[in-house]
Amino acid sequence: MTRVVIFAEKPSQAKAYAEAFTIQEKTKTYIQLKQDETFPNGATITWGVGHLVELKEPHDYKKEWKKWKLEELPIVPDSFREKVAKGKWEQFQEVKRLFQQADVLVNAADVDREGSNIFYSILRLTGVKGKPVQRLWINSLEKDEVRKGFKQLQGNEKDLRLYDEAKARQISDWMVGINASRLFTLLLQKRGFGSYLTIGRVQSPTVYLIYQRHKEIENFRPEPFYQLEGLFQSGAGAYKGLADIKEKDKAKVEALMDKHGLKEKEDVTGVVHSVDKKTKYQKSPKLHSLSTLQSMANKRWKYPPSKVLKTMQSLYEKRLVSYPRTDCNYITESEFGYLVNHLDAYQNALNVSFTPASLKPNKRYVNSSKVQEHYAIIPTKTVPSEKKLSGLSREEQNLYYEILATTLAMFHKDYVYEETTIFTDVQELLFKTTGKREVRSGWKELFPKPSKSKQDQEPTLPDVKKGEEVGANVQIKESMTQPPKPYTEGQLINMMKTCGKLMDEQEDVEILKEVEGLGTEATRSSIIDTIKAQKYIEVKKNLVSITDKGIMLCEAIEGTLLSSPSMTAKWESYLKKIGSGEGSKQVFIQQTVQFMEKLIQETPGAIEHVHIKSTEQKKKWNEPIAKCPACATGSIVDRYKFYACSNYKQGCTVTFPKRLAGKTLTQNMIKTLCEKKRTRVLKGFKGKKPFSTALMLDEEYNIKFDFTKKKAE
Repeated sequence: MTRVVIFAEKPSQAKAYAEAFTIQEKTKTYIQLKQDETFPNGATITWGVGHLVELKEPHDYKKEWKKWKLEELPIVPDSFREKVAKGKWEQFQEVKRLFQQADVLVNAADVDREGSNIFYSILRLTGVKGKPVQRLWINSLEKDEVRKGFKQLQGNEKDLRLYDEAKARQISDWMVGINASRLFTLLLQKRGFGSYLTIGRVQSPTVYLIYQRHKEIENFRPEPFYQLEGLFQSGAGAYKGLADIKEKDKAKVEALMDKHGLKEKEDVTGVVHSVDKKTKYQKSPKLHSLSTLQSMANKRWKYPPSKVLKTMQSLYEKRLVSYPRTDCNYITESEFGYLVNHLDAYQNALNVSFTPASLKPNKRYVNSSKVQEHYAIIPTKTVPSEKKLSGLSREEQNLYYEILATTLAMFHKDYVYEETTIFTDVQELLFKTTGKREVRSGWKELFPKPSKSKQDQEPTLPDVKKGEEVGANVQIKESMTQPPKPYTEGQLINMMKTCGKLMDEQEDVEILKEVEGLGTEATRSSIIDTIKAQKYIEVKKNLVSITDKGIMLCEAIEGTLLSSPSMTAKWESYLKKIGSGEGSKQVFIQQTVQFMEKLIQETPGAIEHVHIKSTEQKKKWNEPIAKCPACATGSIVDRYKFYACSNYKQGCTVTFPKRLAGKTLTQNMIKTLCEKKRTRVLKGFKGKKPFSTALMLDEEYNIKFDFTKKKAE
């Protein structure tokens, strides 16, 4: 009897897999499946809870590495090891027990390099060896796709290469984060900096992109420029036009007027020199990848990229859309086939009706050679009922309808418009006027009409004829050059993806183009969240600005590879080689060590120019927050990553976390807990759903949730 154990990344994923088969038993830590055609002896599904294991902290290797000291750098363990993440011991032990009992293991974590990393890191820590491993590789959680995927399990050769790629990335990011953060913080603290910097291979160049835009805006000096504008009156109506001149020097524009015998605001006669009408066809947009969806949703609804990813993950787990963490805009003929079969149902769900222009695949959307691990985000075969749609959140509805409309647009007619160009002759000086008229709405009828921006407000032009005389009035139009605008969060996603355009070295441009810029489709939104949390940037009314702390970080890393996307370009390029079997994890890690050693050598002399912004935080650092509730002689102080008693050297072990269930615990909350043993009801905790609760201190000075207070209130 072959015992099959399937590992899912999270409980919701395990539940989706289980529902594709017949469940025999459900427990807190696993689901037992009945025997069937796919699993003749049944199977057991277990799961992680986020990351069950994580890389050890520096102090787990050597106690001397706990304190931040320049002389201890670089911190490079002889070998990198994992440990069970805090609070996840019980689930890990259960996974270990099931792995030990298994004859065959199936890695059914997310189908990307991080999914490979999660599975093999856990497997390594369990100590289980020599068992065959197979890989589930699917793009949808629909029941028939899940069943099909389990019948066509893949070998684990590619999975192991992806694990090596992900582990090399994780270890190198750990080394850069640990060493560079300590290096820059300690050197700047010597010069009076009162806080700390966190530095990361991807987050730091991202902050630097925002800093560059900040400098462009700050250094911008508006300048006037002058054009010649003609106001024309025909029998069919009025219109405007511009002469082919744009000058900073007003005298040059005045000289052109003199040359043609024109005076400002004087009524003269013009003649329509030519009228050119062209019919133009616009194809529907490409299918969505995660970043195009994040960018669009931020522009239309101001959704932060992280909210888009979270919402799409929810729609994926509800089996309504395909795998969301994709960087691909194409599908294969297989997906196109099922979309054709469900066209009527999709139209009903979107409450539209049209006759498809074509049911043949078009290379603009359907191209198997462009699809690697994942295809574009499209609706699944599961078409929700009206009741199910109305039960979705507003964000889920908006994004589902967008995916539906973009997919249906592929089958719709082109958008057709007529572009008109009029040249008007005024005393042998030509003025150009352009306008646009919709001929057929085509695929655009599937989408909500956008609010009229200046760009869209092209005037409807009067129907004038060549040779027709019109009333003309010419004037000098003065305008000012405009500074670049701050990025929105959606534009920041695009900037991270296309930052190769800013590189000087053509080789780096090509690499960044190939690896799609900074971060991956799955990580960009979390990188933005990280630099927000670190107070390097602020987002107000959807506009991203850099803080004083962010400016200081950028001044400190300026000129190093940490400020340049080229480091990420070279890293990602080599990481891809590891994933394809052409590169070595060990070589990559060794190169990172060399990079850190060079940085440690060069940085002390390179940061003298940094302007230390504020030392206010230094005064607050280690200041008492409240009396220690345990020893009474010590005080609770901020210890950077947590709160602790100042008498820790005398043996007082009281500590409090900085974050609990996704919420930051402020100094005021800790003070209240120490003095009153209980807080008021607080909002913003995160579990399976957001929740509110009071906090209390138990007899051993651990923070616990107090839901009774909520009921009492």
